[in-house]
Amino acid sequence: MEERKLKVGITHGDINGVGYEVILKTFSDPLMLELCTPVIFGSPKVAAYHRKAMDLPTNFSIVPSAAEAQDGRVNIVNCIDEELKVELSKPTPEAGKAALAALERALQEYADGGFDVLVTAPINKHTIQSDTFRFPGHTEYIEERVGEGNKALMILLKDDFRVALVTGHIPVSAIAKTLTKELIQEKLAIFHRSLKQDFGINAPRIAVFALNPHAGDDGLIGTEERDIIIPAIREMVAKGIQCFGPFPADGFMGSGNYTHFDGILAMYHDQGLAPFKALAMDEGVNFTAGLPVVRTSPAHGTAYDIAGKGTASEDSFRQAIYVAMDVFRSRCVEREISARPLRKQYYEKRDDSDKLKLDSVEE
Repeated sequence: MEERKLKVGITHGDINGVGYEVILKTFSDPLMLELCTPVIFGSPKVAAYHRKAMDLPTNFSIVPSAAEAQDGRVNIVNCIDEELKVELSKPTPEAGKAALAALERALQEYADGGFDVLVTAPINKHTIQSDTFRFPGHTEYIEERVGEGNKALMILLKDDFRVALVTGHIPVSAIAKTLTKELIQEKLAIFHRSLKQDFGINAPRIAVFALNPHAGDDGLIGTEERDIIIPAIREMVAKGIQCFGPFPADGFMGSGNYTHFDGILAMYHDQGLAPFKALAMDEGVNFTAGLPVVRTSPAHGTAYDIAGKGTASEDSFRQAIYVAMDVFRSRCVEREISARPLRKQYYEKRDDSDKLKLDSVEE
């Protein structure tokens, strides 16, 4: 049976950044349209502006909704009624309003079953703030809107290199007081489940970072390892989750130990993302684990400094599409397996006394 082509919902992000550039460059390759049906939630006029400004060949069709998207075409759903002014490289309230309008429309159509996976272009976390958006970023807003009560986990990944965060977009001054044993265990459970369900790893191994330099040096530099992180790890190991640590982040990354684990759980944003982006920025992907919706995003931001110059790389955005589709299909396989558990069968076995026994095996 021929595999169904997935419908990919795409939000245009900040119209003054590189969002449209990386989107249009990605779909300038006709092979991408053989893999999926893209539906951009944004503005056809703004898309045309960026296409002309950078002399890009990508054509698109305007459709009223994702449900009416055409295969073999780049589809755009207009989410903005008023005229928009593009001011490349500038953070403006108008751009923030446009980014939110596209995101809201996309999440509504996702809830209505309009598309399969969501890929978000970068937003400006300040200009998007409004009466309806008071969140640190995409992850928290999507969790609130379509999370169905589930907790999200931010994972940055490239191939087998995956970094997740216990705390996300919070001030550094708040990190230590935010960390609890329960929070670390919650994130470990989501990470472990995602590695199995979303990436098909049967028995994932997770490395856990320390919070303090040198993992606290037995309490000399800090007690969070002794009081919070180590107890959290021990209890999760007792529940069957293979997690190890806490490891000092600098030595762990510098020695290449990260290559021996399926995932790394960092305590805070820059602890995990600084080494990740140093090693995998160009093709890195931000994946929101733990939620019913499969959502990915490129690892980079709005990149105002190069907006409109035609030099932005679409590699990370293209990889975000690949990851979203792979995760969706992995979940489908997992649901199929769960729906049809293997039946127990029995076979004859005789012991040394030649007495007949029945041993069970999994089919």
